[in-house]
Amino acid sequence: MCIPGTALSRYVNLYTDFAFKKVFGTEANKDLLISFLNQLMGLRNGGEIKDLTYLNPEQLGDNVNERRAIYDVYCTTESGEQFIVEMQKAKQDNFKDRALYYSSFALREQGKKGTSTKPWDYSLMPVYVVGILNFVMDDKDGGNEDVITHVMLKDGNDKVFSKNLQFIFLEMPKFVKREDELETFLDKWLYVIKNLNRLDDKPAALTEAVFHRLFEVAEISQFSKVDRAEYEESLKVFWDFSNVLSTAERKGHAEGVAEGRAAGLEEGRAAGLAEGRAAGLEEGRAAGVAEGERQANLCNAKKLKSMGVEVSTITFVTGLTADEIEKL
Repeated sequence: MCIPGTALSRYVNLYTDFAFKKVFGTEANKDLLISFLNQLMGLRNGGEIKDLTYLNPEQLGDNVNERRAIYDVYCTTESGEQFIVEMQKAKQDNFKDRALYYSSFALREQGKKGTSTKPWDYSLMPVYVVGILNFVMDDKDGGNEDVITHVMLKDGNDKVFSKNLQFIFLEMPKFVKREDELETFLDKWLYVIKNLNRLDDKPAALTEAVFHRLFEVAEISQFSKVDRAEYEESLKVFWDFSNVLSTAERKGHAEGVAEGRAAGLEEGRAAGLAEGRAAGLEEGRAAGVAEGERQANLCNAKKLKSMGVEVSTITFVTGLTADEIEKL
């Protein structure tokens, strides 16, 4: 059973900054992140994640004038693999380039500076960028319904060049399974991420202990006054942001319709003028031919009349009326 995603919801909205970081970005709840990442990554070279350490999410440039990167969640496993986990509420221009740029900080931080006697050590541990997206990356992807897109560096023959930088994008609007359709542990995680704030109780299908923990952590009534205030402020920002997007989409649609209508009218007007011009030319040509034939008939009738030919005969030959012939 679900209730609307309002401030009266029993559980937090994971698309808000506060809730996402509280659930996945705090030491006390890192078991939730470990569970989610293990299900997302499946079997990988590093094996199952047993533990992780949170790192400073703010990455600075080489000087104060350079851009910086601030991650939602940044952590490393016990084996040294690094994970950047980001919640993206809306599509941005150059989104893929932005993901590449942000990942560069995590790669650069691993470089061990050399000395006069020892060169730089460029050995890298894998960096995984996990993007949980509240939008579809590319509306022109040919109808691709895959929720998860996994990207790594490959050469022109589709051979892996390096596994040390990987992107895993979850396009949440594409996840449409109902509770009774959940088949895997990962399905359950995706269902919770998308629908948590709409639920009024833990779904029966979520039998794993980690979800019991998650619903305890996410219950708003259990928040302190400070956390409640921060969450409500974060929720307000989310709503405002969503309203701005909706307004922009409606405005864009209306402008598109108006522009299309104007273009259609202009095109129709041009087509009409062209059609009218063509029709006018055709009509004028026909009228000119008819007038030319009439003038020729009048000239011939006049000659025949001067020769004393009977009016009935002249009428038959020229098509003129008797009255027209009498006036000549």
